[in-house]
Amino acid sequence: MRLLRLYETCCARNVKLARGYHSDGVFGYKPRVINQFNVDRSTVEKRNNNGNFQRLVDAYRTHGHKIANVNPVAFNKQPRFQNELDPQQYGFNTSDKLNFEGTLNTNITQGSVEDAVDCLQKIYSSTISAEFMYLESEEEREWFATQMERLPSLEIDNDTKKIIAVELIKSQAFDNFLANKFPGVKRYGGEGAESMMAFFSEFFKLSSKDNIEELVIAMPHRGRLNLLTGMLNFPPVKMFMKLKGQPDFPTKFSATGDVLSHVISSTDLNINGNNLHVTMLYNPSHLEAVNPVSMGKTRAKYLSPPDGSASSKEYYSGGFGGKFVNIQVHGDAAFAGQGINQETLAISNSPHFEIGGSIHLVVNNQVGFTTPGARGRSSMYCTDLAKMISSPVIHVNGDYPEDVLKATRIAFEYQRKFRKDVFVDMNCYRQWGHNELDDPTFTNPAQYKLITNRKTVPDKYSEKMIKENIMTQNERQDLIQNHNNWLNEELRMVDSYTPEDPCFTRQWTGFTQAKDQITVWDTGISQEVQKYIGEKSIAYPESFNIHPNLLKNYVYSRKKRLESGKNIDWATAEAFALGSLIYQGYNVRISGQDVGRATFSHRHCMLVDQETNQMYIPFNNIDPNQTGHLEVANSILSEEAVLGFEYGMSVENPNNLIIWEAQFGDFFNTAQVIFDTFITSGECKWLWSSGITIMLPHGYDGAGPEHSSCRLERFLQLTDSHEDRPDGDNVNMQVCQPSTPAQYFHLLRRQMVRNFRKPLIIITPKTLLRLSACTSSYSDMEEGTSFRPVLGDPNIDPRLVKKVILCSGKHYYTLFDKRESLNVRDVALVRLESFCPFPTHELQAELSKYPNVTKFVWSQEEPRNMGAWSFVKTRMENLVGKRVVYAGRGTLPTPAVGVGNWHQEQVQQVASQPFEI
Repeated sequence: MRLLRLYETCCARNVKLARGYHSDGVFGYKPRVINQFNVDRSTVEKRNNNGNFQRLVDAYRTHGHKIANVNPVAFNKQPRFQNELDPQQYGFNTSDKLNFEGTLNTNITQGSVEDAVDCLQKIYSSTISAEFMYLESEEEREWFATQMERLPSLEIDNDTKKIIAVELIKSQAFDNFLANKFPGVKRYGGEGAESMMAFFSEFFKLSSKDNIEELVIAMPHRGRLNLLTGMLNFPPVKMFMKLKGQPDFPTKFSATGDVLSHVISSTDLNINGNNLHVTMLYNPSHLEAVNPVSMGKTRAKYLSPPDGSASSKEYYSGGFGGKFVNIQVHGDAAFAGQGINQETLAISNSPHFEIGGSIHLVVNNQVGFTTPGARGRSSMYCTDLAKMISSPVIHVNGDYPEDVLKATRIAFEYQRKFRKDVFVDMNCYRQWGHNELDDPTFTNPAQYKLITNRKTVPDKYSEKMIKENIMTQNERQDLIQNHNNWLNEELRMVDSYTPEDPCFTRQWTGFTQAKDQITVWDTGISQEVQKYIGEKSIAYPESFNIHPNLLKNYVYSRKKRLESGKNIDWATAEAFALGSLIYQGYNVRISGQDVGRATFSHRHCMLVDQETNQMYIPFNNIDPNQTGHLEVANSILSEEAVLGFEYGMSVENPNNLIIWEAQFGDFFNTAQVIFDTFITSGECKWLWSSGITIMLPHGYDGAGPEHSSCRLERFLQLTDSHEDRPDGDNVNMQVCQPSTPAQYFHLLRRQMVRNFRKPLIIITPKTLLRLSACTSSYSDMEEGTSFRPVLGDPNIDPRLVKKVILCSGKHYYTLFDKRESLNVRDVALVRLESFCPFPTHELQAELSKYPNVTKFVWSQEEPRNMGAWSFVKTRMENLVGKRVVYAGRGTLPTPAVGVGNWHQEQVQQVASQPFEI
């Protein structure tokens, strides 16, 4: 009924829904509402009466870009002939008279076919052109055509022209200064692409005028330093410190730093009396990987009110793409070649990932490293990927900064009106090679003959300004001299400059870096709260039609657990953790493929009415006054872009618990770049804290090579855990494999209650989700309890123990059953719940309880060359002082076998072997 009422309301208001997503009441999702659009009848009649001319105009709108002069270093300046643009194709002679009204959006109302073609050439086939006729919305196509066809009459005032000239000259002076003072440095300068400064100058001005609060920029190397020092208040002295081999961050922080081309600025700009905050994100050298991160950070700004004055639910209601806007800068080769771009665009308008449209600037060098563009892609343009999400593309010649500015205005207005992605493809060139130490003539001699024999873009444009009496030659020289003087002064400050404290300000105030010690945190909650949260986790409206299987196996089953306070399963413990955090005011977001019900159908934090298809999330109805909420972000079939997005959300605000769950643990490997360059090293390189929580289902259940292992060994190798001294909380990330629901509960809550943030990798189970032996009780999670990195054996007399088998996770239950079947009473099973930080002191304390032990065994499901064996062995011997022997599968090139009988044989072997050693 609610969907029907929504539809009737939309009809009454003359609007339509772009699509539905179960319900309009799901936290974090707002249905896209599109105004009903119709071309007025008089215009339609004029077009019908002038049908062939309409076809010619549409041909230029569709194909005009193919003959446009947008390549500043083209070998052949003669435009290609396009049959579709020949007036004779539409029955015209050049002298035929035409009425332009209703068909062409210009000030000219009539003229000859020759006049019309001349006009269309200037609009669609000059130094600026566009692709937009594939847009799915008629309103968007009509709007874009109108904007393009008004461009020839658009005047740019002299003050704006002068601003462009100043920014271009400053950019060139900066590059020349670095080339002179630091000739052996790779700086990835902006030479050849200086017109990007016109894009940013205009975009910042438009954003400020439109009351945008913040811009989040993702940008690769090229021209980055020019923008930072020229417009984003980055002190050149910090850059010079780095160039001279000194750290550009306070040495009181534990960090290793990063290369010069990854530095950032987060600054407030005052433009015509309006404030605009601009944040450029750190980026790794894996080009384009930062794009989904920037989107996640942008999205998180809507989730987290900076002043704390409103609940997240109220803040979300304002719509995306309004106050906070994302800009992504791309290189042509990387945008066409990196698959993460397809994933990132695919999530850009999907529920729980949309941000109201990103503005994309492609700095089109027309060569990638040394590969010419024609060999670097299979499509006509490097931007053709934009068509997969029906985003318009404006192609512009970077030799014409004013056209770049015009393209910027159209892109800006498009995003503001339609809240969709839009691309500016700025065709330019690289003055030098891939970097300043490269010789590009090795591989592209013909192109670089053109480049070295031409004037630079700033020189050409400043000469134009001098001819137009907008700037004098003396002003130009003074500008260069003043900029050089400023840079020289900054260079002289290197020895006396102290880098400012960049960390733990604004929303991160009160947080700190973790210390080189292990701290214990009370993460328990009272039994009354546990029961209250548990009841709320299965509550739903009386009119709600719940699935009968859920009613029996989920709702009724949980009620019984709550009544007894025992046999608390994995899903219920998770509900206690997430619900209590939400109740305390934290926001929780869980993202991944099918996370609402979970891959193994145990979670069901999102209920769907079986008759109306309405969605209901119990945790968003705990209390009428709650400020924390749960966002269930069922994602597209992507790992790299989605995980990058979630990482971006996690670094924005420490009070949001951001969880990403892989459908199967091994699926993480398609997101390896995000793990390697952001999650494991972000704090070390950039002093960015993140509390992102990663859940990786793991367990050898006969699923074969791809669905058995989460590759635990890879995460252990990625940690900076010590094998020669005990770890502290300051490890780069935590890797844990909880074996009980209570342990899992404490891990989740610990992520939020501490005064520091660390990424957490949780090796989560599959069969344990419903294993009757894998349960906890209220008392395991009550106040005063916490996560225990080592679990001893309460079922055995320590004095009788002669062998200790150390293990982890699901494998413990296999070994426990085997011990019971063998009636063995002299073997203890000790569980390692935390790998990193490695629990040296806890293990020493636990193992000291067994005075008569003669043998220590490490037992695992994984093959010998995988799992935790090599990690645990050195630490047991070096730190705990115990020699351990191995029990488990032999070495394999794959995580598991794919033959059922062999798997069963191995199951028996890994269960028996530790007792036989």
